Amino acid sequence: MLNLWLWGILPYIVLTIFIGGHFYRYQKDQFGWSTKSSEFLEKKRLRIGSLLFHWGILFVFGGHVLGLMIPVQFYEWLGVIEHMYHIVAISFGLPAGVAAMIGAIVLTWRRISVKRIKATTSASDWLTLILLIAVIVTGLTATTLNVDSNGFDYRTTIAPWLRGLFIFQVQPELMAQVPVWFKIHILTTFSLYVAWPFTRLVHVFSFPLRYLRRSYVIYKRRIPDQAIKNKRVS
Repeated sequence: MLNLWLWGILPYIVLTIFIGGHFYRYQKDQFGWSTKSSEFLEKKRLRIGSLLFHWGILFVFGGHVLGLMIPVQFYEWLGVIEHMYHIVAISFGLPAGVAAMIGAIVLTWRRISVKRIKATTSASDWLTLILLIAVIVTGLTATTLNVDSNGFDYRTTIAPWLRGLFIFQVQPELMAQVPVWFKIHILTTFSLYVAWPFTRLVHVFSFPLRYLRRSYVIYKRRIPDQAIKNKRVS
C-alpha cells in the first residue's frame, strides 16, 4: 500500500497542485508573477551565482529529458549500450549538478550576507532556496552513488514509471527495487513542485513573446528645467 501511495497516487496529487496552483496564482496574483529582481541591490555575486545555477540547471534538465523521457529501446536502436550511456550521463551530469549547486550556494550566501537583499527576502524565497538546494543535493548524491561502472539503470525502472504516469498507466511496482537515494531525490522534487506555483519560480513559464512585435521604447535625455527657461528667454 505504501508503494502504491508513493508512486501511484502521490504523483497525481502533486501534479494537480502544480497545475492548479499556477492557474490560481495567475488569476489572483498576476502582478506578482515575476522574479522580483534584486540586481540593483548587488550585481557581482548575482552574475556569478545566476550564471552557474541557470546553466547548470539547463544541462541537468536536458539530461533528465534524455534519460527519462526517451525509451531505452531508442538508444539500443542507435547502438548506444547501457555502459556507454552510463559513462556519458555521469560525465556530463555530475559537472552540471556541481555547477548548479555552487550557483545556488552563491545566491543563498548573497541573500544572507547583503543586508538590503536579506531585508527584501520573503519566506517563500527562503523556502525556494532550501528546496532547490535539497533537490540538487539529493540528485548529486544519487548520481555520485551510481558512479560504479555497473550502476543502477534507471531507464528500465524510473523512466517507464514516469512516462506511464502521463498516459495513466500507473506502474508503482517498477519503483520497488529502485535504490533509496533515487527515491529520496524524487520525493524531494515532489516537495519542490508543490511549493513551485506559490513562489517566484513561476517566472519559468513566462515567455515575453509580445516583445517580438512590440514597438521600440524610445528614451530621451531629460533637459534640466533651468536650461528650458534659458532657451525660452533667448
